[in-house]
Amino acid sequence: MSMATRVEQRVFLKGNEAICVGAIAAGCRFYYGYPITPQNDIPEYMSAHLPLIGGTFLQAESEVATINFILGTSASGKRVMTSSSGPGISLMQEGLSYMAGSELPAVVVNISRSGPGLGGIAPSQGDYFQAVKCGGHGGYRMPVLAPHSVQEMYSLSMLAFDLADKYRNPAMILGDAIVGQMKEPFVQYPYVSSVSQEKPWALTGCAGRPRQHLKSLYLKDNAIEVHNWKLHRKYVRMQEEEVRYEDYHLDGARIAVIAFGTAARVSKTAIQWARREGIAAGMLRPITLFPFPAAQVEELGRRVDVMLVIEMNTGQMLEDVKSSSTCHDKIRFLGKPCAMPTPEEIHREIRKLAGRAE
Repeated sequence: MSMATRVEQRVFLKGNEAICVGAIAAGCRFYYGYPITPQNDIPEYMSAHLPLIGGTFLQAESEVATINFILGTSASGKRVMTSSSGPGISLMQEGLSYMAGSELPAVVVNISRSGPGLGGIAPSQGDYFQAVKCGGHGGYRMPVLAPHSVQEMYSLSMLAFDLADKYRNPAMILGDAIVGQMKEPFVQYPYVSSVSQEKPWALTGCAGRPRQHLKSLYLKDNAIEVHNWKLHRKYVRMQEEEVRYEDYHLDGARIAVIAFGTAARVSKTAIQWARREGIAAGMLRPITLFPFPAAQVEELGRRVDVMLVIEMNTGQMLEDVKSSSTCHDKIRFLGKPCAMPTPEEIHREIRKLAGRAE
């Protein structure tokens, strides 16, 4: 069957499994990880499918070991991934900083749970700070993608590998227990690379070429300062080229929801209800949490009456909204730190802001 007549394949899977399908399609053949709820579907899927295609699955003895396995495999030029949840991602922070400093690409998936501490297995967006501000040392940054559907768990997984390779930098997918565990059909379209597959920097043996090094330790003169400015220019380039967001019913909107991930998915239902009542509501949904759509938030604040930030935490993205906008008097917040806000709760808040409170 020709490409022109091929019917798109729809697949019914969990969000966690869709990440794996996207990763394998993007050429990931190495996965290392350690079990933690609510992301265990990912290592389970990879352990069953990677060996069948010549790949490698390894359950490490800890998350600290995991991220160092990732570092070594990435240094050899291979596409590699791990996944965890908040406490496990915390243990990976030192290794992530070493990878960013050594300019090594990899994909890290966080299917977040409630915290701090052991918290619980309830869904949460409490890891926003950890992901977007980067919990490791040294002031590095990394692209952070926030899927709100199983379709995006698939497509953003492929994008994450391209972004990691484009910038020679770790990239993160930040999901949560709801989008990870829910099942819905998605279109499994073919992966088309947007970056070069050549990695001349990789450590593959120096026979026939000069030796090269991958490192984050710079001791001579002002070499570390030079290196930090080089990394900074890369992060600026991310902000210039990689901002992604969804504009949902914002044409003529007077009340604008700003939400990401599952909170945004739920908000769409409330916005549809409000629109049926004649309330001009819409949503700006950041798909990249870093780089954050700061210019779009500022422009939005100038043309709406209210910006309602909705998060499954106590107000973390809220800080980035405030720093992006000069219209602080228009910003409101609805937070649920360890649970999903219901469409009814969001609808009531929108009605109240529209002057239609019961």
